[in-house]
Amino acid sequence: MTPIAGRPARYAVIDAGTNSIKFHVGERGADGNWRAVVDRAEMTRLGEGLEKSGEISPAALERTATAIAGMAEEAERHGALAIAAVGTAGLRIARNRNAVIAAIAARTGVIIEVISGEEESRLAYLAAKAGVGLAEGSLVVFDTGGGSTQFTFGRGSVVDERFSVDVGAVRYTERFALATFVTPGVLRDALVAISGDLSRIDGRPTPDALVAMGGAVTNITAVKHGLAVYDPDVVQGTILDRAEIERQVELYRTRDFETRRAIVGLQPKRADIILAGACIVLTVLDKLDRESLTVSDRGLRHGLLVERFGG
Repeated sequence: MTPIAGRPARYAVIDAGTNSIKFHVGERGADGNWRAVVDRAEMTRLGEGLEKSGEISPAALERTATAIAGMAEEAERHGALAIAAVGTAGLRIARNRNAVIAAIAARTGVIIEVISGEEESRLAYLAAKAGVGLAEGSLVVFDTGGGSTQFTFGRGSVVDERFSVDVGAVRYTERFALATFVTPGVLRDALVAISGDLSRIDGRPTPDALVAMGGAVTNITAVKHGLAVYDPDVVQGTILDRAEIERQVELYRTRDFETRRAIVGLQPKRADIILAGACIVLTVLDKLDRESLTVSDRGLRHGLLVERFGG
């Protein structure tokens, strides 16, 4: 496929996460800047039941393959010259990941490259630096998903450390039954477990800036703004403070799954895991001794686009 004369080249990226499959088509202009042509996600729950079984289920595979097939067709309709696809925590830990990747490739023609947690962190940091205007100084970027959370510590454009921990919203939702109303005691138990699993960030100096990305934090932001229709331009750069996150933790704790679905700004399909996600975000704030964070709507997919198809 070659570009149409006079039209900027387009490329597509797919981020196959534990909870959702994110899809982005970018168009690179003559000035070198990227413009989003398509940016969306489908929640396929690739990692549903993975913690107990150690494998991706046939049903989860079918949902994911169907979503990726649709994305590949959409990329072609938009004239994308190539697709880069990566898999994260769910595929990293699944015993049957090779069979899953082969099945998706046979069905869709898309070959998923499973990347390390460290590489996931690096690409997220690249996206955050490109998308959020921050002064020079110490910066921590974290990206929390369904199966893991990636951290990158740096100063300016220099990355000092990056790593991934198995802290994700799906696993705590399943472990503590957080999909519906829970008592304060259960919430405390979940927070203690999350805190223990995030011990790797204990004792760190407070960063000058903290940037968060991922479905949990962008949904929290959409709820804060009351966005009946998601608007990435409103979400991007929003400051979330501790009081707002605590307010939303209590909001979700006291509501069952169906009642949460009616909350303006919250994706209905995320209603079951949003409490766990909010608890993870709150715990990161506590451990890094920050009162607020900056939200980035840009994530791994944006970093992958720049990395694979030109900065």
